[in-house]
Amino acid sequence: MLPVVSLTLFLPLAGAVLILALPRPTARTVHSIGIGTAGLTLVGALAMWLEGVSGAGFSQVEELEWIPAIGAAYRVGVDGISLPLVLLSAMLFLVAFIYASSLRERPRAYVALVLLLETAAIGTFTALDGILFYVFFEVSLVSMYFMIAGWGHEDRQRAALMFFIYTLLGSLPLLLAILGLYLGSPDPSFDMRAWIANPPLEGAAAMWALVAMLVTFAVKIPAVPLHTWLPAAHVQAPTIGSVILAGIMLKFGTYGLVRFALQMTPEAFREAGVVVLVFGVIGALYGAFAALAQTDLKRLVAYTSINHMGYVIIGVAVATLTLDPSVRATALDGAVLQMFSHGLVTGALFFLVGMIQERAHTREMGEFGGLLKTVPLLGWSFMLAAFASLGLPGLAHFPAEFQIFLSTLGTVPAAVVAILGIAIIAGTFLKAIRETFLGEPQQRWHSMPDLSVRELLAVAPLLVLTLVTGVAPSWVLDIIHRTTSALVL
Repeated sequence: MLPVVSLTLFLPLAGAVLILALPRPTARTVHSIGIGTAGLTLVGALAMWLEGVSGAGFSQVEELEWIPAIGAAYRVGVDGISLPLVLLSAMLFLVAFIYASSLRERPRAYVALVLLLETAAIGTFTALDGILFYVFFEVSLVSMYFMIAGWGHEDRQRAALMFFIYTLLGSLPLLLAILGLYLGSPDPSFDMRAWIANPPLEGAAAMWALVAMLVTFAVKIPAVPLHTWLPAAHVQAPTIGSVILAGIMLKFGTYGLVRFALQMTPEAFREAGVVVLVFGVIGALYGAFAALAQTDLKRLVAYTSINHMGYVIIGVAVATLTLDPSVRATALDGAVLQMFSHGLVTGALFFLVGMIQERAHTREMGEFGGLLKTVPLLGWSFMLAAFASLGLPGLAHFPAEFQIFLSTLGTVPAAVVAILGIAIIAGTFLKAIRETFLGEPQQRWHSMPDLSVRELLAVAPLLVLTLVTGVAPSWVLDIIHRTTSALVL
């Protein structure tokens, strides 16, 4: 059988090497290789999706010796938690390359960096070896740093440096936790499957490892108060950087919260569950209120990510606090679906805000008004994505957030106060729509062009999947539930 996971994982890296090996390729050649490689990667991800996952444990596992002396190996595979995120990554990178195909500023380096980042992202979600996971986790940081610093906006150097320092220092505790899990194993190995099947740490050692993991993943998610790098990074990043950062890289934190904290230190996580839940509630409410206060569209969308990731934290915390297996499965189903739907919805929003900025060279809502009459396709697309972000029934966030709050109500009723975040986000987006798209158009925007074919090809697939996932979420939930239901047996 073909090693589909490995082929999907390393196709983008091969594309990056090809681009760098070509002597003086044209911008058209570079972008064609980027789109073609990302398209093949999506084909690989779809093949993995069709293969599916079993109940307990991991499926489609591929393994090769790497550093046998210390029990490290090349181990990759998927389950119902990681597979949706692999598919999401492949989709987002493809539409990102389509959107970026107009770039003429150093396209060779740009496309190669984004392809490297795609391999790092898929590797983070498929790695089943602690060292391999950490390598992919860190490579993504380097790629995003250069993307912000090299192609960002006016204050990009400071934003890139803040992003790099926060996330580099934040990842060091995870390395210590990985070493602790390795040293605590009866048969020292970096096999994550063994750490999940038989958690090697107990008592104080497990709690210290959990604290280390929580620090790392709180920076990546990001959770309040370790979130301050996020607005600057989003505002200064190029549009593709913002889409990938919000749509994929924030999920490294929430995915790690499930994969490492919940599965490898379950008893310690149960003891700390209330504390994690409180941070989730604070993040959800803080992100909503902070978004409401923004006048910059990009900062507004950035803060809504903190709100939505807060809901994921709540779902994971409730899963460890409840004693009811069905409630636990519902909470995890909602949390994982929220990761997936957030990538679709917020990816679309960042695309659309980037399109507005390219046309107007400003993101301030007060500078607009009446754009719906000037650019109707862009306006209606933004409104659809905004309604999805505020949790409107029939769109992607609703089934995820409904499951999270349903399980929360039956476990820790007081935490349902976080549902206020939905109302605040609704007010935030209604304000943004009113100030940006409604009313009479200003004279200076009369010649603003509507969405091009390239822009439609980038954003339309995300909006279609937002609708499909909201109306019929079972196409994703069935895969997720096969794993989450097995975790609660």
